[in-house]
Amino acid sequence: MADQEPDVGGSIGPADVLPLDRFNAFSDGVFAIAITLLVLELTVPIGPERLLPALVEQWPEFLGYLISFAFIGGSWIGHARMTKLLKHGDSIVFEINLVFLLFIAVLPFTTSLMVTHLSGPDVEVGVLIYGLNGLAASLMLTFLNRYLARERTLVRDEIADEQLAALARQRRIATALWLIAIASALFAPPVAVGLYVAATALMLAVPLLRLGRSRRRASSPKA
Repeated sequence: MADQEPDVGGSIGPADVLPLDRFNAFSDGVFAIAITLLVLELTVPIGPERLLPALVEQWPEFLGYLISFAFIGGSWIGHARMTKLLKHGDSIVFEINLVFLLFIAVLPFTTSLMVTHLSGPDVEVGVLIYGLNGLAASLMLTFLNRYLARERTLVRDEIADEQLAALARQRRIATALWLIAIASALFAPPVAVGLYVAATALMLAVPLLRLGRSRRRASSPKA
């Protein structure tokens, strides 16, 4: 397979080449586990209470689940689009990716932390910690994109510089939203939570919209 025996060029030597199948398999496993752990924070109401009011009382947990599900899902799509550009990997790509996955894996904890204290006296701290987690993950994906733009020997030959630049612009918008949300967390936590929703929706929607446009262009008849 091409991923297992890449055409090595430039400054990357054979000893630096690492297998993309291991890279993708480990990454997908972390994404899958993290997104599954989110649902464990949702509890089934028991006891004599009416079911619907009891579910309504859990709105912070459902809100946290939806935000983090969208964030992890959007990160997974962005990660998949980026790794599709790779011809092969090196140790720096693997290390940046590992730090990125660290922040993805801890997201179920920071989600629980935020929703547990969403209506308490420490709401600012909980919302801030969640925002820092999301920002850190977003930044690591941005660093990975920038490294690939710099190390062209890692990227497939048919990928244009403009495509890498477009990915970088998309990452800047998401990162800016996270920064604004974090700045709002200490003064207006509800505004920060709303911006978290916007940032995660952007991460999830933009790649899907771009994918839809690409499929329409591919299926359109050529002149």
